[in-house]
Amino acid sequence: MRTAPDQPSNERTSRPVPTTGVARTTPLAALSRVPWGEIQDSTGCAAAIPLLLNGVAWGDPETAGAALGDLRRRICQYGFVVEQATAATVPFLWELAQLPQVSCRAEIIQLLRSIAGARQWESTAAVYPKLLNHRENPVVWERRARQAVRAKSGVIERLLADDDSEIAHATTELARTLDE
Repeated sequence: MRTAPDQPSNERTSRPVPTTGVARTTPLAALSRVPWGEIQDSTGCAAAIPLLLNGVAWGDPETAGAALGDLRRRICQYGFVVEQATAATVPFLWELAQLPQVSCRAEIIQLLRSIAGARQWESTAAVYPKLLNHRENPVVWERRARQAVRAKSGVIERLLADDDSEIAHATTELARTLDE
């Protein structure tokens, strides 16, 4: 039986969702908060980084590995040259490293280790201090990227306890780098 528009219905229109006490979030939900089009990676505009991160998160092992390889070249070229977009990317790498469905977690942790140990720009600036006078200061990028890795280092304990020995080993190496 229908009720008239001006009379309230006695039918329940929605059911309460039971709460579990655990906040559920979608992986990489905060990607849109970063102005990727306004920052640079090794290829120029960093606008492709969200697509690559999604490829790592949702791709099969081959797709995820290829996306991570491209991402590495864009944010930590040669394993030691960071870019402007590196610090903005690091929190998403930490997030992916914790997701069991991501197939290349150990490689992500190795990338975080490379970023944490990067000192290419600082070393260059020590010899050529004029580098510090450039409008785009890569020494600052490098420091911010290392700080971003350290900011989430509380995750290390959880990753060290992972059942996957490759992840535990990569995490041990990252922890050593952070202790230096």
